[in-house]
Amino acid sequence: MTSLSIKIRQANEKDLDDINRVIEKAVMTWELPERVKRLSLSSYRYTELDFKHLEIVVAEDSDQHIIGVAAWEEADKKDTPVEKIALLLHGIYVEPSYHHQGVGCQLFQQAEQAARRHHFDGLLVKAQSGAEGFFQAQGMCRVEVENAERDYANRFWKELNP
Repeated sequence: MTSLSIKIRQANEKDLDDINRVIEKAVMTWELPERVKRLSLSSYRYTELDFKHLEIVVAEDSDQHIIGVAAWEEADKKDTPVEKIALLLHGIYVEPSYHHQGVGCQLFQQAEQAARRHHFDGLLVKAQSGAEGFFQAQGMCRVEVENAERDYANRFWKELNP
């Protein structure tokens, strides 16, 4: 994997169009039927309201184009292992032409740093099945599903050391 020189910064509402463009392009690469991707896409897009509840960061290339986005908030304790306090990573989306260049890893590191800054016990993500390998490569472990009707099947957890 080649490490690309990028800048990570806090996102703002002026970035919404570019953020949603990156999300759309990323979602359209998922291994799902085209119709499913089109129908579900609106649930992945962010709005101005999301800035009130989520911390959102963007990755920019050397030309200051947004090429990646990550968003997170505090997780509900019922979703975490043994009711620990955790950061819930809503997603990492990377412009497809920048895949496998370290952008996602750098965004993940930002989420991990935020979790440490807030003194969380760990990091939780509810991942798409195609992203399992990425999150496992970041040191995350699959969380066993207790209630298949309630729990998201692809949950991953990373314990943070103090």
